[in-house]
Amino acid sequence: MDTVRTDVLVLGSGAAGLFFALKAARFADVLVVTKRGLSESNTFYAQGGIASVTHKDDSFEGHIADTLAAGAGLCHRDAVEIVVREGPARVRELLDLGVRFSTTDDGDDLALGREGGHSAPRIVHYRDVIGRELETALLAAVRSNPRISVREDCLAIDLVGGAAAGRVSGCYALDRRSKTIFAVVAPHTVLATGGAGKIYLYTSNPDVATGDGMAMACRAGASLANLEFVQFHPTCLYHPDAKSFLVSETLRGEGARLRNLAGGEFMKSYDPRGELAPRDVVARAIDREMKRSGDKCVLLDITHRPAQWLRARFPNVYENCLKFGIDIGVQPIPVVPAAHYMCGGVRVDMDGQTDLAGLMAVGEVACSGVHGANRLASNSLLEALVLASRAAAKLEGSAERGAETPAGKLALPGVRNPKVLETVILDHDWDLARRVMWDYVGIVRSRERLGIARERLGQILETAERIWAAYGVSADLVELRNIALVSSLVVESAIMRAESRGLHYVIDYPDPDPAWERDTVIKRGEAAA
Repeated sequence: MDTVRTDVLVLGSGAAGLFFALKAARFADVLVVTKRGLSESNTFYAQGGIASVTHKDDSFEGHIADTLAAGAGLCHRDAVEIVVREGPARVRELLDLGVRFSTTDDGDDLALGREGGHSAPRIVHYRDVIGRELETALLAAVRSNPRISVREDCLAIDLVGGAAAGRVSGCYALDRRSKTIFAVVAPHTVLATGGAGKIYLYTSNPDVATGDGMAMACRAGASLANLEFVQFHPTCLYHPDAKSFLVSETLRGEGARLRNLAGGEFMKSYDPRGELAPRDVVARAIDREMKRSGDKCVLLDITHRPAQWLRARFPNVYENCLKFGIDIGVQPIPVVPAAHYMCGGVRVDMDGQTDLAGLMAVGEVACSGVHGANRLASNSLLEALVLASRAAAKLEGSAERGAETPAGKLALPGVRNPKVLETVILDHDWDLARRVMWDYVGIVRSRERLGIARERLGQILETAERIWAAYGVSADLVELRNIALVSSLVVESAIMRAESRGLHYVIDYPDPDPAWERDTVIKRGEAAA
């Protein structure tokens, strides 16, 4: 097995991973390993923006209060204050990197959008393609940095070391092109692998979002927290030929109205804030409307806005909908909720440190306590940038930065070169796991459905592990194994939380319980707490 050595290993190439890599490259050699191309990440597809206090009429206190309110009692206030107060400095850094943001008509100020749950306009954006703009600028900086190396199309399999070894010292990975396994040894490993939207049948996430970082951290013995809080984006395009296309929440911020297929508006009957209610409220309202009527979707209507304005403000949404025969200037957009963002993840402090030496986590894979039981819109990129910056600063000042790493030949027990196996088994279980999650662990849950999900996902995970032992590594099996494990962890966390709060709504316990105003922490081999 080939072995690569580096000072810092970063797994993932979204905003968190690339921003961290740029910061760490000031004092260390960095290797970025990504499972597909560098630009294939949730960041690239982000449409909304970055929530940050940049205008004199806004305040840190207002942003903090909005975040705490959305988080339904589970946000860590100290973490929220750090992210909100350090946010403007990170936005200025992005401007220095060449990231473009939309400006006011006179060009003197940043144009600010408003999204659900925010009490003031504070979303800095670039039209409706902030993710593409941000990723492009970060990639250009990474590619030009001599201290950053990149390995694309390489799928991380498992971490080297872990709780039993006393620390994490890198990872094992599968090169998709050569079909060979190699090891990366590093004194510091940073998980920036993103979320796990692909554990659900319908998601706004790209295919890479299979929960790899969460699964690897769990197997290594790290703690995970709040995995039951899965945010469903209320408005993904509903069309038989559309795949995971998210219709930006900013449309609702600009006055779009939700209607049922009969044409009636319904949001005010669920929440006085209407379309500007937090995402969990809007997603549940849509879910209830669809179940009440039997309709397959609802409508998002912004036809009262001039077509020329729509093309300028939402070029991405406008052009993509037009591809499917929908002119948003003259007809409403059919939309449905879809799995979008994991508020829980690998438990970290505000410097990105996990409870395993040598292992950090930043971005959606991490749970820092900022999002609580429900993420406030556009706080995700904000948290990713702030946490990545703080993690790099912590590493620079760490006495462990030059810690010894294992020498000699590394071995990965049970893993051999891929063999031919019946892929129909993997394909079936891949689809089954995601359908189980959608049907039984969705926007509205019940104790009975969660119990069924636990049993069926346990069987899928057992089968995946048996195939793993018999056949060794393949890319599809690695992802199935991760999907089954993360799905099982979500279910276990959901079963433990005997209340409804934020994104976790259980019909058996429809109200919040003050006794559960705490994180759900889960570690492999231990009961959830």
